[in-house]
Formats: sequence, structure tokens, C-alpha cells
Amino acid sequence: MKPTETNGVDWRSESTSAPDVTTRERLREVYDERIHTPLLVAWADWRTRLGFLILGGYLLIALVAVLGLWREPSTSQAPRYLMLFENMNYPLGTTASGTDLAALIIHSTPDILLMITAGAVWATAVAVVIGTVAGYKGGRVDRALMSFSDLVMAIPGLPLVIILAVTLNPQNPILLGIVINISYWAGLGRSLRSQVLTIRENDYVEASRTMGVNTPQIIMKDIIPNLMPYVTVNFVFAARYVMFASVGLYFLGVLPYSTQNWGVTLNLAYSGGALFSWSAAHWLLAPMVAIMGLSLGLILLSQGLDRVFNPRVRTRMSGTSSSTANDNDDDRVTEVL
Repeated sequence: MKPTETNGVDWRSESTSAPDVTTRERLREVYDERIHTPLLVAWADWRTRLGFLILGGYLLIALVAVLGLWREPSTSQAPRYLMLFENMNYPLGTTASGTDLAALIIHSTPDILLMITAGAVWATAVAVVIGTVAGYKGGRVDRALMSFSDLVMAIPGLPLVIILAVTLNPQNPILLGIVINISYWAGLGRSLRSQVLTIRENDYVEASRTMGVNTPQIIMKDIIPNLMPYVTVNFVFAARYVMFASVGLYFLGVLPYSTQNWGVTLNLAYSGGALFSWSAAHWLLAPMVAIMGLSLGLILLSQGLDRVFNPRVRTRMSGTSSSTANDNDDDRVTEVL
């Protein structure tokens, strides 16, 4: 009998299959923790579903514009002052110059989405880096970073944006979003720093430091996950700020008119007397509804995603899914018996 066999049983097959089972279980745990449970928590909230639906609609509109599935806006392309749904070829009506209002809204959407995403990512990323490093390191690093943040907050935001817009004349929506949020990160960074000062005193952070874990790993694994609810909400606030500020600056004529924007449409509607004429009211209402819809979608999505980073909700949902899985396993065993 071979040394690896006992009573006709080859034990090598069991030793080789054990690592496979362990790897499978580890992958299942990662899937449950990182993907399945967060999706369950998020999808259980009606606000998340509605927010995804609204933002998905705006992404679809942007895709229509990018693929060229709707006509480009131009003057004299239709009769003047068509009302809503008066002509289904121009469902949102037309302007005083005969421009398709639906085309104006649709072809403004891609730049708006790029702008708010770039501005929100810029402001949130800089705030997270500066706030977490300052709060965790403390000492001279903290004083230097917070002094720089205070200096940035002391600069008036709107005049700074106007000066940069006139000087740089940004045509790219990504650059424009960063310019608008150039100093937005300062207040958020200081708020994050205050929270990190509390989190760094927790036992698990002290344990990581005792075991010799380096600073970047501690910040990424122990500190930033606890800041995610606050970061998520402020990411949405930063995106909404970019949208409102860009529309306002376009309306005031500070930003260049080379690209389509809902603020440009509002400016032209106001100049064309839409505020005082019911026959032109749709010219003013269409971009306003587009702005309010996107803002509502962002707010609902942030409120729903806040549950994803709530440990109590995630634990409850995880326990529910685990108990359901156990019940299913018990049912299968009963059927076999």
C-alpha cells in the first residue's frame, strides 16, 4: 500500500481541495461584503431607486446627444414660439429665433454632467486628502495644511471664480467644473480633519499603529471608510454647487457662450421676454425643470447611499440575508431527508 493511501482512500485529493474551498469562501465573503450587501442596503431604500432612475434618465439624454440621435440646435429650424407638445417634432416648443428647445436641453446635458462630475471629484478628493492627512498626522503637518485651508477660505469664492473664468476663458467643461470649485474643498477639508481627530483615537486605529501598519494603509482602511457618509453627502453638495454656479455665471454672461448650457438658455429666455409672456413661458420653464430634476436626483441618491455606509443598517441587512440563506439551506436539507 502506498504511504499516501489508507484502506484504499487517497488523502491527497482532500488536501488539494481544501485550499480551493478556502479561496471560494474568501471570494464569497468579499462579494457579500463589498457588492451584495451594499446593493441590498441601497436598493431597499426607495430614494436610491428613484435617484438612480432620474440620473439614469439624464445619462440617457446625454447619450442621445453624444450619438447625434437628436438634431443640433440652430436658428430658424422651426416656427417661432411653438408651445409645449404643439408640434411633436418639437415637443418642448421653440424659442423666439425658431430654435428647437428640446435640442437646446439635450445638447447641454453632456457638458453639464461632465462639469458637475469634475468639480465634485476635484473638491472631494482634495478635501479628503488634506483633511485626513492633517487630522491623522497632527503637529506641524496639521498646522501647515490647516493654515493653507484657512487662507483659501479667506479668499471670496465668487470673485475668484469670475477672475479665473475671465483670465483662463475655459472652454472644456471639465476644466470649468474645477475652476468653479477651485476653493470649495477648504471648508470640507477642515470638517473632515475634525472628524479624523476623533477617529484616530479609536482602538482599532491604535492597534494598527502598534502592529506597524504604515500611514497610507491606516488612512485608507481604518479612517476613510468611517468618513464615507459625510464624504458622499458633500460630494453631492459639491456637484449641485457646480451646477447652480455655472448656470448663474452663464446667465450673468460671465462665462463664454461657445457651448450649450442651461444657463445660456435661461439668459436668452429672460432677454427674449419669457418672464412676462405666457406664450414664451416654456422657454424659461424647460431649463428650470431640467436643473431641478438633476438636483433632486442627486439629493435622493446621496440620501439612499448614506444607508450603505451606515454600519447598523448594513449589519441588519447582512443578518437578514444570512438568515434567509440559512433558511434556504435548511429547506433543501429537509427535502433531501
